[in-house]
Amino acid sequence: MSPHDTIDIDQLKKPYFVWFEEDWRHDDILHSHQKGQLVYVESGFQYITVDGKIYLLPQNHAAWIPPGAIHKTNSHSEKIKLMIMFADAEESSVFHHKINIFSVPPVLKEMIKYAEKWSKNISKDPNEILFLQALFNELPHFVEHSLKLHISLPEDKRLSKSIEYLHNHYREDVRMVDLSEISMLSLRTLERIFKKETGMTIAKYQQILRIIKSLELLNSGDHTISETAYKVGYKSVQSFTRSFRSVMQSRPTDFIKTTQ
Repeated sequence: MSPHDTIDIDQLKKPYFVWFEEDWRHDDILHSHQKGQLVYVESGFQYITVDGKIYLLPQNHAAWIPPGAIHKTNSHSEKIKLMIMFADAEESSVFHHKINIFSVPPVLKEMIKYAEKWSKNISKDPNEILFLQALFNELPHFVEHSLKLHISLPEDKRLSKSIEYLHNHYREDVRMVDLSEISMLSLRTLERIFKKETGMTIAKYQQILRIIKSLELLNSGDHTISETAYKVGYKSVQSFTRSFRSVMQSRPTDFIKTTQ
């Protein structure tokens, strides 16, 4: 279920709107809102496509999606707990008009959980407005450093085959010469176009794919760190842990699903 199925968010005559679901279901359709939205993943993991980039939100992470951004959400988790907050964004606020993915600090987590009391409330509540105004005013300060955990969808069709190959063979040691042959581009041209379209090198792109997949496996609770490391293509737990920390600024153990 998604809020825009039953309520037209943009028609609400209030600056904020809170929506919480124990088991979130999405329609996976590109759409946009006049309001910005904060998406917090309490448990599970969530993919968000915003303006042609795919972002991953692991457990206890959030995304700020700016107003007007064309986006869609979908999840591979069997069950996902999401809190979504819609908010009017000031034109003068640079922060509120760009995408941000970040781990949620304890104070913000408690504020989000407290706001659950106003979930699906369509009437104006002065206390709700004051509380959420404080939350969104402080949001830029909560985001000390945003995770660059995203993969871009290239617009240049010359990269289609090489991107597809990377997604299907990310576990393997992909050779540049193979991608060059697949895309029928010279090595230099391939590297230049790939960096221009995705904002990263091919090696970095493959690393992000591996880490995203490892987060899915860790969150499932069915795999140990060692099993996860080998399943996503690393030759040792040590190399996996180093790679994971460089991307996530956290340890793999922080993302292992625990039974409640």
